[in-house]
Amino acid sequence: MKLSVVILNYNVRYFLEVCLKSVEVAIANIEAEIIVVDNQSTDDSCKMVKELFPSVKLIENNENLGFSAGNNIGVAKACGEYLCILNPDTIVAEDTFVKLLEFTDSKENLGIVGCQLIDGTGKFLPESKRNVPTPAVALKKVLGNVKGYYANHVTANGTGKVKILVGAFMWLKKDVYEAVGGFDESYFMYGEDIDLSYKVIKAGLDNYYFGDTTVIHFKGESTLKDATYAQRFYGAMQIFYKNHFKQYMVFNVLVWLGIRMAKLFSKTTRQQPAITKRTYVYAKAIELELSKQLPEPQHINKAIHHQIEDNSTILYDLSILKTTDIFKDMKAKSKQPNIVFRFLPKSSKFILGSDSATNRGEVLSF
Repeated sequence: MKLSVVILNYNVRYFLEVCLKSVEVAIANIEAEIIVVDNQSTDDSCKMVKELFPSVKLIENNENLGFSAGNNIGVAKACGEYLCILNPDTIVAEDTFVKLLEFTDSKENLGIVGCQLIDGTGKFLPESKRNVPTPAVALKKVLGNVKGYYANHVTANGTGKVKILVGAFMWLKKDVYEAVGGFDESYFMYGEDIDLSYKVIKAGLDNYYFGDTTVIHFKGESTLKDATYAQRFYGAMQIFYKNHFKQYMVFNVLVWLGIRMAKLFSKTTRQQPAITKRTYVYAKAIELELSKQLPEPQHINKAIHHQIEDNSTILYDLSILKTTDIFKDMKAKSKQPNIVFRFLPKSSKFILGSDSATNRGEVLSF
């Protein structure tokens, strides 16, 4: 088998459904399998997977084991030569896996590969490609200086070697994953992607950022950016420094103090909702129940990539539009003020989207 897509889920049933539908399309011409590991979700995620995706290998944990342990369980069951570690709050493009196979099959000394991630507003996520957060670099970032933190030597649309990739989308060979010990389970959540990337680099392999395919990472779904998030994130960074930068104890103490101060003085910022004047609907048909819940007036269009008014909602029908076209349209329209994007999955009775990395997305059933 060529590819195993491993998805760790926790209470994001609707986003998981959209993710799985996009993955099924993307693996249509690849010998591949999908593995979903559920960390004791209290919603009906597992029921949905069993009913709608019977070919998916579902592993139901009886407790929330965290990101590292959950993914390690999924990888242990994987049969593919390649792994794709994928968040459930993502939508992959039709060509994502095909392009990555073409790219990575030609590479020697291959480590981990990441791709271009955009959020639910169509904006590029700079954490798609990062440098090693040495204590000095991390301390600067804590103090508001991000110079050196992100791998800006490679453009968003470019391709090149980078050090650190993000756990929402990681592509690598299974034997590489196993050779470096997989995700370190001392990390419950956050930091494990930095740790894995760095272990692969230390093993002498090359990590790459591949900007020729785009994936949506909605963010704010798998977890909220609250006090618990801050505690776990900062704790994860301390584990990373303890494991890899013991010789920099002075810097380690400074970073520890800095992140503790940042935690004390930081406040969660909430993105103001867009003032929606109208809805542009790119759809084959709109159910009456859904039409009643959409902002008026409705402009129903079948042609994508045309100009729209500011302060509007765009609804994409995933049954008739290619995700590659949608992502291109989102990137272009994200430059306009207060544009909101929503997605209507094929054969589903809900729409969803996310307008902020600090809050849950919106799911509207009809």
